[in-house]
Amino acid sequence: MLGVTAASAAVTGRLPADDLLRDALHRVWGFSEFRPLQREAMHAILEARDSIVVLPTGGGKSLCFQAPAVAAGGLGLVVSPLISLMKDQVDGLRVDGVAASFLNSTLQPHERDEVIASVRDGRCRLLYVSPERLVGDGGPSLWRLLKQAQLKFIAIDEAHCISQWGHDFRPEYRQLGRLREDFPHVSFHAFTATATERVQRDIVNELRLQDPLVLVGSFDRPNLVYRVVRRGHLHTQLISILDRHDGESGVVYCSSRKEVEALAEWLKGEGHSAVPYHAGLSDDVRSRNQEMFLDERVDIVVATVAFGMGIDRSNVRFVVHVGAPRSPEHYQQESGRAGRDGLPAECVLIYSGGDFVRWRQMLENNGEWSESARLLLRDMEKYAAGTRCRHKTLVEYFGQRYQKTDCGACDWCLKELDAVADSLTIAQKILSCVARVKQTWGTAHVTDVLTGKATEKVTASRHHELSTFGLLKDEAPAAIRGFIEQLVGDGLLAREGDPYPVLRLTNTGASLLRGDGGCQLYREVKPPSSKKRSRSGVRDTFTAVVDSDLFEVLREVRTRLARERGVPPYVIFHDTTLRDMVAQRPKTIADLYDVKGVGAKKAADFGDAFLDAIRTFRKPE
Repeated sequence: MLGVTAASAAVTGRLPADDLLRDALHRVWGFSEFRPLQREAMHAILEARDSIVVLPTGGGKSLCFQAPAVAAGGLGLVVSPLISLMKDQVDGLRVDGVAASFLNSTLQPHERDEVIASVRDGRCRLLYVSPERLVGDGGPSLWRLLKQAQLKFIAIDEAHCISQWGHDFRPEYRQLGRLREDFPHVSFHAFTATATERVQRDIVNELRLQDPLVLVGSFDRPNLVYRVVRRGHLHTQLISILDRHDGESGVVYCSSRKEVEALAEWLKGEGHSAVPYHAGLSDDVRSRNQEMFLDERVDIVVATVAFGMGIDRSNVRFVVHVGAPRSPEHYQQESGRAGRDGLPAECVLIYSGGDFVRWRQMLENNGEWSESARLLLRDMEKYAAGTRCRHKTLVEYFGQRYQKTDCGACDWCLKELDAVADSLTIAQKILSCVARVKQTWGTAHVTDVLTGKATEKVTASRHHELSTFGLLKDEAPAAIRGFIEQLVGDGLLAREGDPYPVLRLTNTGASLLRGDGGCQLYREVKPPSSKKRSRSGVRDTFTAVVDSDLFEVLREVRTRLARERGVPPYVIFHDTTLRDMVAQRPKTIADLYDVKGVGAKKAADFGDAFLDAIRTFRKPE
């Protein structure tokens, strides 16, 4: 295992810190340069200065605490929220040649004893534990072990879980601040992919960080294409998305277990390899389905939000939300599981106004409804109903400026929303209808009145006699619902009341109805149809002219090696590494060191298999 030689050099100061870190990065992970903010984050650990690091998904966050452990020696403790996440990271580190272990309930007694022995003997560089293990009944004995083991730093991964404003609040994380009392001279480092400024403040306060270095990377993911569509015929909408990603992997998020099961069955019936994932499944089934996705035995997971934290499959090409999540933080985190390899990927939100009603009811029933939950849900509603650049909206939500005038990667900037020529007239007709039904009915009823649909409720209320009945009969109901969502998003209408919210005019909406002010509405335009593909969907995601036939051969080699090792394929190499191999065509082990993502241990263990495949490759006729 690696790290001993570098550790002794670090202690004696014979090598500058940058040289130590660069050596570790290249030797172990096959990277020649730091990514944005990695160098500063690593130096904070080497200098024992507390820090909070916010880097986007795929931004190299884990390396910020892994590389210093290899470069400087000693023991680093990593607090991780999920058993699957711990195993995933430890498997990857061991394949890279790094001495890493975890302590959790899956270990047999003899395995646990071996881990403890490796910590005591100084052989372990990174130890992964859950917050529950640290602050629970077994905490004191674990603390004694750590005190004996030259603990250098504590890294808290997924640190947003510490905040009630974060998207995965976990009470156990709040107790981690107690570690300060027992480890006063150990530096603490918080890592997360999504944290607004208020979440960052919560993290600093709860962990009792002392004069922390705060590093916040860009929240923008320029390789992701964001689209928002209002829910119509769901199966048709999903087919349109899947046609753009034939043979590629993706995640479909649903709000309920029932919808997860139904969509997974429907997708299988349509010929897609799909599995369900939700908390109602048995542990065995849930674990098996997750492993099938990670091992690339299936392409699509249909899941509730129980799925995904720490999922490191890098070649996810699409993420679809069937129903709006409960906050922009949730959406950023969940949609961010697409395109971790930096290649183009698509994120689609399919929503209706009812999503936000259901969230409120669910949160109230669970005793989780609060002012913070209300504001977060309202922010998500603004994003969904918004009619401007999606990248700009998300980036500015997280407190950063977005400089581009056209992202070229969302439905708005791709001109998939058409301006409605008579927007003011349509808006006034909708507002007038809301006023004439005395602001006591919801979206569905107002839509029925405007389209001239004489439902039982409409006739019973005598709303078919109103002057606004049938006033928009030439518009599709889905279009009217979309206009109403935009008026809500623009603050001209408000949804109020429980359990069935009604539409009410705001002061701004009342002014517009009287003729004061302006309004612009937009219609959805269908995104591009599926592209013709000769062999594989991979072709369309290549940003350079490379041979996708050889790429497929290398993927098969990777899959075989992963099966032999019992690890997911991306633990062997990410797609970006295979692409670089295709572009460079290395001939020797020495050549492999110039391929991004190939470290010394992986070159020794797997190099011959990939070199043989490249050497014997013959392009199909």
